[in-house]
Amino acid sequence: MNNDSTILMSLAPVSHDLGGFKVHRTLPHKQRTMVGPFIFFDQMGPARLGVDEGIDVRSHPHINLATVTYLFKGALDHRDSVGSVQRIEPGAVNLMTAGKGISHSERSPGDERAHGPLLDGIQTWLALPQDKEEVDPAFEHTPVDRLPVVEGEGKRLHLIMGEAFGAKSPVTQHHPTLYAALELTPGAAIELEREADERAIYLLDGDATVDGETVERMHLVLLRPGTRPVLRSADGARLMICGGAPMDGPRHVWWNFVSSRRDRIQEAKRAWKAGEFALPPQDDHEWIPIPEIPLTVSYP
Repeated sequence: MNNDSTILMSLAPVSHDLGGFKVHRTLPHKQRTMVGPFIFFDQMGPARLGVDEGIDVRSHPHINLATVTYLFKGALDHRDSVGSVQRIEPGAVNLMTAGKGISHSERSPGDERAHGPLLDGIQTWLALPQDKEEVDPAFEHTPVDRLPVVEGEGKRLHLIMGEAFGAKSPVTQHHPTLYAALELTPGAAIELEREADERAIYLLDGDATVDGETVERMHLVLLRPGTRPVLRSADGARLMICGGAPMDGPRHVWWNFVSSRRDRIQEAKRAWKAGEFALPPQDDHEWIPIPEIPLTVSYP
């Protein structure tokens, strides 16, 4: 990208085939670890699994982060070690704050398995500020009808977190955060405000340009700070907008653990191996062991 470009960089995904569906990961990336508090960005699917099949993510741990699950199609049952049991469906938000430590599982509901589950959504991790990394773990579910919708002139925006476009989401923020799902009809355009110091867009499907520059599908496209770029689609598009204030220092990532301190991650690894994490009371019969080589690692 040249110095006059609105686009700072375009991060290509790393895709993982998890058997029956793919996950496309753009954060963390060798070129960029975080955008605002976002330190992990996964597109799950889209995919349809076979009849009587399903997603079964066994219980696993997290520390010093918050996870956000947002679905477009399908459903997942969330269970965690603070006792939460919650079905998430399209347009709702599951926010799980790991803090000093939590474990959880995600599985396809029985009624979804009966006809072959759909999976289409985004899962993100948000780093916590250093003074909140060790807060008590918590879980928060926000149904779709509580999220603000901004629409008109061919655009429809669901504000997942933060304040933007004259609206404010009720979802808890531990750090200034911008997160939204946007749909554009053919020929529609939207000017992106200076809502956040760090911003990125992600094209799920369709076509889009930023100030005339083409956005590649499934790439996380970072925007130059302070600009008010025009996002336009010729044939229609679905996109995500994410970002926020810069984080207060670098973060280290290893497997499911995020922290400002490497020694804290080592302690979490030891504790999970030793069985010291609590498990979800409703799903404590199996769990994911520490991997030899994790798929998610930090890039120094």
